[in-house]
Amino acid sequence: MQPTSSLRRTLLAGVTAAALFAGAGGAVAAPCAAPGGGAPAATAGAPAARTAPAPYDRLRPLAALSEERLATADAVAAAKWGTDSPIDDPARERQVLDAVSQQARRLGADPETTVRIFRDQIEANKVVQRGLYRRWAADPSQAPTGRPDLARVRQEINRINGELVRAIAASPQARSAPGCVPWLAVAAVRVGHRRHLDVLHAVGLARSLRSVCGD
Repeated sequence: MQPTSSLRRTLLAGVTAAALFAGAGGAVAAPCAAPGGGAPAATAGAPAARTAPAPYDRLRPLAALSEERLATADAVAAAKWGTDSPIDDPARERQVLDAVSQQARRLGADPETTVRIFRDQIEANKVVQRGLYRRWAADPSQAPTGRPDLARVRQEINRINGELVRAIAASPQARSAPGCVPWLAVAAVRVGHRRHLDVLHAVGLARSLRSVCGD
């Protein structure tokens, strides 16, 4: 039996919020209500953005851009499926980390924090790719029939990387705020609902955001 849409949203909210709180090492407890008296942060509907404080406005682009970057995992997996290209690509990963570190320095952001966040972005992308490989192997009818141009996909990833570094550079206070984890969970749940993420991609999104909060 397929879950109802409301149950599906609740499950995705729980998966995302739980993964985010686990990534924070339990240092921040999920609030019963959102700051300002809004709805609970991990509910399916999530608090209305109109009541959100300024830190939420800084965190929301990080969740949205992380989801946008994660969406490229499907194309990367399809490009590599059935070839000798492995999911793990240390040379490409090093190129990405070096590039975002340099951009962070130019923007006056902390390069170490930026690299740490991008390591999670890369790992999240691989989580989704591995999940898709398992899905396609179990049911070949779901496997891709075309092969995207990996070079063009990477151009899109580079574009998103640049925007994400700028969002990181613009949000140091929000990322170090005591309420960062619950508000980031709210943003992730809202993005997941809007983009109709399945469980695999919701888990990937949570993985991509694990190091956003904190110094």
